[in-house]
Amino acid sequence: MDMTQILDNNFRGNIYIVQKDKVLYESARGFADLANEIPNTPDTRFASASAGKAFVAVGILQLIEQGKIGFDDTLGKLLDMEWNRIDRDVTIKQLLTHTSGVPDYFDESIMDEYEELWTDFPNYKIRHNNDLFPLFLHKPMMYPKGERFQYNNTGYVLLASVLEKVTGMDFDQYLKANVFDVCGMEATGYYELDRLPAKCANHYIYCHDTGDYRTNIFSVDAKGTGAGGAFITVRDIANFWNGLAEGKLLSKETAADMLSKQSGDGTDPEEGFYGYGMWIIDCPGGRDIAYFQGCDPGVSFISEYNPNNGLISVLVSNYGDNVWGEMRKIREAFYGSNIKADSAAMGN
Repeated sequence: MDMTQILDNNFRGNIYIVQKDKVLYESARGFADLANEIPNTPDTRFASASAGKAFVAVGILQLIEQGKIGFDDTLGKLLDMEWNRIDRDVTIKQLLTHTSGVPDYFDESIMDEYEELWTDFPNYKIRHNNDLFPLFLHKPMMYPKGERFQYNNTGYVLLASVLEKVTGMDFDQYLKANVFDVCGMEATGYYELDRLPAKCANHYIYCHDTGDYRTNIFSVDAKGTGAGGAFITVRDIANFWNGLAEGKLLSKETAADMLSKQSGDGTDPEEGFYGYGMWIIDCPGGRDIAYFQGCDPGVSFISEYNPNNGLISVLVSNYGDNVWGEMRKIREAFYGSNIKADSAAMGN
């Protein structure tokens, strides 16, 4: 199959498609540094926005398997702090499945652009997970806990705080030792934008008023949090999926639960169901398909695992290019009409 005839040749970023250790397609296009015309390569590290929720979910599930916390443990039990109008009885499972109702510091149902957050609160202050707390602790619950599914960034910030409280480690250091290192994800990590290591791409936002690009350094958190922000390579993400499938990170049973429907009503063919840190696509002809994704100014990411044929697809752009449209082309090419997701617009 000639993917160059299927995928958009103007896509800027990296695409990696692998099946049972056989690379079916790999490309690196566009510039990691636009001004100096330094190209993206297979080893380029890209920001991945909300994709980091999948890593946090694995960390929490590891603690549950170890008996250190439980799905029904509550915020009030695990984190000793002033909750104001936030329900102290929100559970770990509700946070994992976006059914908690806790106030979302970035409510995508009412805010269009993530960089709107930094109008009154400088983004350079966000260098630790808890630095986001002032953006939501004073707000009321969005709805009673457990009432419905609604994607929620705050929920995963709180889960990262639980990781830190239980383990005594910064959440990103815990994830490095217990997720990234275990899977051989050597280039993946949470880095400060003003202390980026080698091979990190700049991420670009198109300015319609001037007809050129600016970087996103004033548009996203200075360092990633539980809600997202890890830098990844496409090969590292393939290693992550393999680590899940091979039982390196979680038991086979827990990993299966992570990649199964836990919340949602299925109304949307692509974002209708959620597992733990993963979106789930209903697959009537076999096992459900799982993916995780992220979208920030200048950042777009999606990666999908089809357990029916072992296909792993990873797409990331440092120009915010349409990874979702390209992923639909990959689905159609490799497994056609076996899934319902065919036309809906996917978001963050």
